[in-house]
Amino acid sequence: MSNPIHTPLRIIIAGGGTGGHIFPAIAVAQAIQKLQPDASILFVGAQGKMEMEKVPQAGYQIVGLTIAGFNRQHIFKNLTLPFKLIKSFIQVKTIFNQFKPNAVFGVGGYSSFPVLKYAQARGIPTFIHEANAFAGKANQWLGKHATKIFTGTKGMEAFFPFNKIQITGNPVRQNIAEGAIDKETALLQFGLLPNHTTILIIGGSLGAASINQAIQNNLTAFEKMGLQLIWQTGKPNAAMYQAAASPFGNVFVDSFINDMSAAYAAADMVVSRSGAMAVAEISMTGKACIFVPYPHAAEDHQTYNAEVLVKEQAALMIADKNVVTELFPMIQKLMGNKNMLSEMEEKIKSFTWKNADQVIAAEIIHEIDSK
Repeated sequence: MSNPIHTPLRIIIAGGGTGGHIFPAIAVAQAIQKLQPDASILFVGAQGKMEMEKVPQAGYQIVGLTIAGFNRQHIFKNLTLPFKLIKSFIQVKTIFNQFKPNAVFGVGGYSSFPVLKYAQARGIPTFIHEANAFAGKANQWLGKHATKIFTGTKGMEAFFPFNKIQITGNPVRQNIAEGAIDKETALLQFGLLPNHTTILIIGGSLGAASINQAIQNNLTAFEKMGLQLIWQTGKPNAAMYQAAASPFGNVFVDSFINDMSAAYAAADMVVSRSGAMAVAEISMTGKACIFVPYPHAAEDHQTYNAEVLVKEQAALMIADKNVVTELFPMIQKLMGNKNMLSEMEEKIKSFTWKNADQVIAAEIIHEIDSK
């Protein structure tokens, strides 16, 4: 039976590491507070990761755990992992005792594991959002005892109990979903000319060295073709890429683009990693895209994410090892085939799930109220 006395919600949102985890989490937090303005929300992330910067910028409090993920490339760096995990569980216990949550929502990333595991041990309702087409190990382990599992794509029964799955799609930032800005205004915002074909290059929130190299190698060729670039490089080597682009008036370059709504509005096509959030945003905005999956993603989930669209001719894909030689010729081919471009734009829209943040927020509140 529902409790007739309204008690304000106290929800912990756990996870992070990349924009693909952080921005959906913020979208759901905002949706929860629209439905219940008196809800208290506390984020828990990993110290030193980008959530510690981005979450406060969105107006939410965040606590950082002393935790690290498994390092697949440098095995010896994992020797301290057990100690960090134990310390993180002690930190989580303190957080729970002080905040007293009545629900926990996990969005992935290694900082979500100790938080949801502790909540499940305490009998507190836990909710998971799995954005990718191939579920992460932590979410698979947590899914067995979760109250509900929200998924970005169909066919996730291979990873989670069927009766706990609800397909919602992936929450997209509100300003991107609404797409309020027009193309000409957006181009002016980036200091670029109207009526010029513009390509958006986004290598994920942390950057992509292979994509950046392919763009740097072909800056003169892009100018000769009359193409404009909005180029997000990520922080590594950002100064080098900005120096390389400085002679070219057709290029906007920055390490991070805060107003992605304007970036998508300005673009005629996109080159991107295929993290779940990037795929969701590009689908929502209906842009033709060349995906370059990050080759070191856990379980190669970025390739799975891209393949779902590629199989339906809704996008193109290049392996990371081939991007330096193949990216520019593929852009040339696509720019020369307007029919292919417009067909991709139409097909990619069919992969859009609207209002995922609102659906997830409403379901979390409903489940808590029915306890």
